[in-house]
Amino acid sequence: MNAPWSSRGPLQRDPFTAYVCDDASADTIRQVATEMGWPPEKVNKGGLRNAVQSLSVSASPSILLVDISESSDPLNDINGLAEVCEPGTVVIAAGQINDVRLFRDLVASGIQDYLLKPLNVEQLRDAFTQAQAIFSAPRANDAGSEQPHVTTAVIGVRGGAGASTVANSLAWLFAEKAGRSTALLDLDVHFGTGALALDLEPGRGLTDAIENPARIDGLFLERAMVRATEKLAILSAEAPLHQPLMTDGSAFYQLQEEMRSSFESTVIDIPRHMLVQHAHLVHDAHSIVLVTEMTLASARDTIRVLSHLKSSSPQARVTIVANRVHTTGPQEVSRKDFESSIERRVDFVVPFDSKSAVQAAQMGKALVEAARTTKAGSALSALSEHVLTQVDGTDPVASGKSKSLLGKLGDFKALMPKKSVKLPA
Repeated sequence: MNAPWSSRGPLQRDPFTAYVCDDASADTIRQVATEMGWPPEKVNKGGLRNAVQSLSVSASPSILLVDISESSDPLNDINGLAEVCEPGTVVIAAGQINDVRLFRDLVASGIQDYLLKPLNVEQLRDAFTQAQAIFSAPRANDAGSEQPHVTTAVIGVRGGAGASTVANSLAWLFAEKAGRSTALLDLDVHFGTGALALDLEPGRGLTDAIENPARIDGLFLERAMVRATEKLAILSAEAPLHQPLMTDGSAFYQLQEEMRSSFESTVIDIPRHMLVQHAHLVHDAHSIVLVTEMTLASARDTIRVLSHLKSSSPQARVTIVANRVHTTGPQEVSRKDFESSIERRVDFVVPFDSKSAVQAAQMGKALVEAARTTKAGSALSALSEHVLTQVDGTDPVASGKSKSLLGKLGDFKALMPKKSVKLPA
C-alpha cells in the first residue's frame, strides 16, 4: 500500500480520505484536514469495513486514514483493505488498542502509522506531514531513471559459509551506498535470516506467495514486503517446520518478475539445495556470487556448482567470494591450492571478523554496516561495486578490457598475504 519503492505516483487521485467510527475523531480529523488544504467532506463514517466497501468500487486516495476500533480481527481486515487499495496509497490506521505487537504487525502489513485514540490535532498533523513527505521524496524508479536493473543471486556452496551475511550486506550496500531501490528475497523459507538479521518480523508474505502464486502482483508485493530502510525491502519467512510448502517454483519466478519491475536491484539469497530443485531461479540473474570457505569440501562443491551454472545460467557473471577467512594460523586449504583446484581465481576474500559479527547481531544491522572501517567491510564494499560495474560494463575484469601496468600490480598485491599493512579508515 504505502511502499516508497512503488513507481506509481499520486496523480489523478483524491489527496485524502478518512473512514472513522465516532464523531469526536471525525471532528478532529476535519479540523486538521482543513489546515492541510483537504476537503473536510472526505471524512466519512463507518470505519474499516466502510473503507473496504467504498474503495472496492472507487479510486484510492493518496493518503487514507482508517479507524480499526470496531474490527475484531484488525490484521485480517487490513489484508482485506490491501486487496482493494491501489499501490502507492499511504495508509494510516487509528484504534484503541495500545499494544506494541499490534503496532509492529500493522506496520509489517504495509501500514504507514498507527495512531492511538482519542486523536489529537498535533498527533494527526505530524502523521499527515510524514505521509506527504513520502510523495515529495524522490523516487528511484521514476521514468527518468536510467539505471539498469541488477539481479544478483547469492549462493553458499556449503552450509555455514555465510552466504546470507553476504546477501544482506550486498542488499544494504545497493540501497544505502549506491542509492538503488533494492529488494532482498530470502528463499530459505523455514530457516531464513534475511529479516531476523535486521531485527525485523518476516511476516507471512513469502509463504502466502508459495501457497497461492496466482495472488502475486504489484499490490501483493507492496503489502508483503517488510521495509528495512527507505530504499531496502525484504521478503523473508519463518514457515512452521510441520509445513513443507511444496512448490514447483513458479511463485519464486513470479516474485522475481514483480521485483524486477518495482525495484532497481534484487538480491536473491538462494540455499544451495534450491539451486538443484529450481534451476530456473538463476536463469535471469545478471550476477551470481558464490560464497565459499577455504576447505576441501568447499573446493569440491565450488567445482560442482560452477559446472552446474555453466549450463543453467551461462549469461551470468560468476564471482567467487572466500568468506570467514582467518588471517592468522594455517588454513585447511591454502588460497593457491584452492584456486588451483577450482581452476580459477578467488575474486574477493572477506576476513573473519568475530567482533563486527557480534556487534552486527546485537544491533540488528547488516555486517557491512557494523564493520564499515574494517577489512571485512572494505571487502564487502568492493564486492558491491564489482557487481554493479559488471552490469554497466565499466568493470575491467568483467568486460575483458586489459588493465594498465599499475592495475595489474594491484591485482598481484591483492593475491599476496597481508601482514602488517593497515588499510586507511
